[in-house]
Amino acid sequence: MLVAVVMLFVVGAMAALSIDVVTLYTARSEAQLAADGAALAGGRVLANSGMTSDPAGALTASAEGLATAVATQVAQQNLVGGRNLKAAEVVVSFAGPTTNPLVTVRVQRTDLPTFFARIWGTKQLAVAASATAEAYNPSGASALGETTIPVAPLCVKPWLLPNLSPNPGAANPHIFDSASGDILDTNLLGWETPTGFGATRLRTKCSTTNGGTADCLPASANTPAAWQYYPGTTDPATGSFPAPSATSVACTGCAGFNNYQLSIAGCVQTPISCYSSAPPGPVQIINVDTTSTATRDAETGTAVNGLTHATANGWGDSVDTAAPPSPPFQFVAGLGNPIPGLAGNAMMVSDSLVTVPVINADNVNWPPTNYPQVQIIGFVQLFLNPLGNPSPGSGHIRTEVINLVGCGTGAAGQPILGNGASPVAVRLTTIPLIASLLSFTQTMSFSRLFSLGRADISTKQPPTLRLVTSTRTNPSAPSICSSAPNLHCTRRCCLRSLAGGAVYMSAAIGGKVVVSQMHFSGSTLWTPT
Repeated sequence: MLVAVVMLFVVGAMAALSIDVVTLYTARSEAQLAADGAALAGGRVLANSGMTSDPAGALTASAEGLATAVATQVAQQNLVGGRNLKAAEVVVSFAGPTTNPLVTVRVQRTDLPTFFARIWGTKQLAVAASATAEAYNPSGASALGETTIPVAPLCVKPWLLPNLSPNPGAANPHIFDSASGDILDTNLLGWETPTGFGATRLRTKCSTTNGGTADCLPASANTPAAWQYYPGTTDPATGSFPAPSATSVACTGCAGFNNYQLSIAGCVQTPISCYSSAPPGPVQIINVDTTSTATRDAETGTAVNGLTHATANGWGDSVDTAAPPSPPFQFVAGLGNPIPGLAGNAMMVSDSLVTVPVINADNVNWPPTNYPQVQIIGFVQLFLNPLGNPSPGSGHIRTEVINLVGCGTGAAGQPILGNGASPVAVRLTTIPLIASLLSFTQTMSFSRLFSLGRADISTKQPPTLRLVTSTRTNPSAPSICSSAPNLHCTRRCCLRSLAGGAVYMSAAIGGKVVVSQMHFSGSTLWTPT
């Protein structure tokens, strides 16, 4: 009898330990996923608000308030221990310089119910997790005395803008300091093309109408002018901006687009690097397209209308004018927005929001030594046709400046990969729970570990994260536990973080390199994956 009593005690203790510990770890995993997604969402708000392009910090308070609201909303969409988090259980804080802010999200549940542990008087457990994301703009690194690490965003448009401001102040006509990448025209953030048909509309330089030639040759006949771009090469095999396939570009009026138009209406999948080697290869060569094209502006206007879904007035997305049209920016979905039911609602991303490279050229230092080769020293993030209307027949595009991202010729190191339209890279700077568990456990299989991490996550609902795993080598990860700046490593695994909430993880499991990818998506922050 005594033995039976002792064994009952032991079985009860083991049941309490096993069931309640697994429940706790599952809830901890869910809490970490909620914190990760919320931190990335808050970082994306800071990136798209224009805050990192304002070294003076005038936008900090308003941008942080908006980021807090969005991060809290995203965290509340997540189940932790069987119920959604409450606003009071989410704490958002900020740190770091204006040009490289950090947003930390801590989530906590203190009323997680127990099962067998009630035998020992423990009725509730607490579970908490935190995550930190950064919004990195290299233009502020020089002023902080730091090495400028370049960025390499995706979906960059093939418009090579000279380093000349369309709204120059009295002191300097340049956008960036060509050496350091510092922002010189501090009045350009939030600048919008004036109404009417002025010289400051975005247009090609390589046109006889705009003071150049149809083939951009000779260079002396195509001297740089503000907001007049040189088209980049777009051949799918050899171009600097390889055009996506026609089947990947689905929009009204896009049928029959040429490579140049496809690279505008679609997404160029090649990362375009800012004065550094293109990941993972040698120095990236950027060429001006010297093919004679007399209709370049008209082709641009048609492609922009396809990209922005602006088939009529009000059908394209617009910059929110409910408040004065100044940073921090919010956007309003147009009638043609492809997300069902989003029209008329505020959002933080838009197909009208594009990244455009700035080259190391002006009307004094021209032409470049190896023209038609040019060198990118920064990016401007533009909102195309910010009133939500189609481009005019001339193909001269109205723009509003949302971000300024300079690298300069002094940038060095492996570029930080961006994602989507933003050149301001957003990435996690903390190692998620699954990575720490990989270094902790010695027995649990990788598939079971991810089954634990995926509890209650379904792409049919409005989750914060989606996890996808596969047993293959990740070509973008240089090596296991590399020290590259956009990899975060523990003893047994590495994480590659991308702006917009894409996180790649590689781990050595049973002699194989196993790759995982997390994608962020939500109702107010939406990035195609």
